[in-house]
Amino acid sequence: MAKKPKETRTAPADTAKGTAAAKQPGRFKQFGMVVKIVHQHSPKSIPIAVGVVAAVLVVAILVAVLTDSWLYPLLLGVPLALLAGLITFSQSAQKVQYRLLDGQLGAGLAILQNMRGNWTIDPGVNANRNMDVVHRAVGHPGVVLVGEGDPQRLKSLIAAERKRVMRVAYDTPIYDVQVGNGEGQVRVSELQKRIFKLPRNLDKAQLTELRYRLKALPPAMQAPRGPIPKGVKMPKMPRPKQR
Repeated sequence: MAKKPKETRTAPADTAKGTAAAKQPGRFKQFGMVVKIVHQHSPKSIPIAVGVVAAVLVVAILVAVLTDSWLYPLLLGVPLALLAGLITFSQSAQKVQYRLLDGQLGAGLAILQNMRGNWTIDPGVNANRNMDVVHRAVGHPGVVLVGEGDPQRLKSLIAAERKRVMRVAYDTPIYDVQVGNGEGQVRVSELQKRIFKLPRNLDKAQLTELRYRLKALPPAMQAPRGPIPKGVKMPKMPRPKQR
């Protein structure tokens, strides 16, 4: 009798990876979803992008007619037209994204996590029970504390986080920004621009050292890790004395 092949241990892992990959939509499907969302919230964006493509192609054809040479103008014009249309559509999609995120809790974090460049984002490094939260972004400008929530309550949260970071950051510049539509706050659409305007204060070695020191910083709100052992009774709160 033929022996059955032995099941390898990696089979379940491979199956899980295949299932996860199958669940994720492809790039074309993702692009189609983005086009649908942009069209719903900004119907003029797609016609404008198509118009930009057509305009660049018309310019390329005019150049070809005037120079009596069709090869090079079309070879350059077609890619440039597609690129110009894609850039125009991307800008419209970004505006729609900002519009959808505006006023939503976690909008600032979404912008931080999608920033280009050498940034390390630590979400929710400090927070309170009123859902006010402070995120930390570390990059070449230094440390940027980004707060979301009530402006008055955020002042104490940001001040506490600044004091905590200064214990390991020493002379590193620390900036703070509040995200929102109130007075003194930065709108979601302007957050990335505001951060990118910050000066480049740290080189690569200094940035690496800063990140290493921040990793050793204990969290602002420590919680017990792991499950509670069986048989351990939780302490009771003292009852108020009756008069």
